[in-house]
Amino acid sequence: MRIVNRHFKRSYQEVEKYEAGIVLTGPEVKAIRAGNLLLEKAFGKLIGGQLYLVNAQIHKYQYGNQENYDPTKQRKLLLHRKELTRMATKLQTGGRLTIVPMECYTKGRRIKLSIALARGRGEIAKKKLERAEDMKREEKIEMKEFMKK
Repeated sequence: MRIVNRHFKRSYQEVEKYEAGIVLTGPEVKAIRAGNLLLEKAFGKLIGGQLYLVNAQIHKYQYGNQENYDPTKQRKLLLHRKELTRMATKLQTGGRLTIVPMECYTKGRRIKLSIALARGRGEIAKKKLERAEDMKREEKIEMKEFMKK
């Protein structure tokens, strides 16, 4: 099971990458394993020395019995203390950095979240990236056509 944040590559430039665990309830785990997780608008936030995932939508599990379930509640992320302090200092001194989830996956029985300290791209940088990807795609197509001849 692998759920990827498709907007990450286009909108952000990765500075550092971390692997974190998530504190979840039973029906939330089953919903994520079924693929009911959206990471597009999610981000990480340091609150009181702890890291939380904000705006990640885990839709209600179909067979679970959950009254008053909030799909966008804040969920605690589990990191080592050294990683948290390093991340906090980089956020304060790095300038214009944010914590963004890249992907969610299973590792054994656990559900892990790959997060990154990232710098946002401007519109010009996004267009340059798209242009470069288009050029690579066209080169591959031309190479396939050349090899057919």
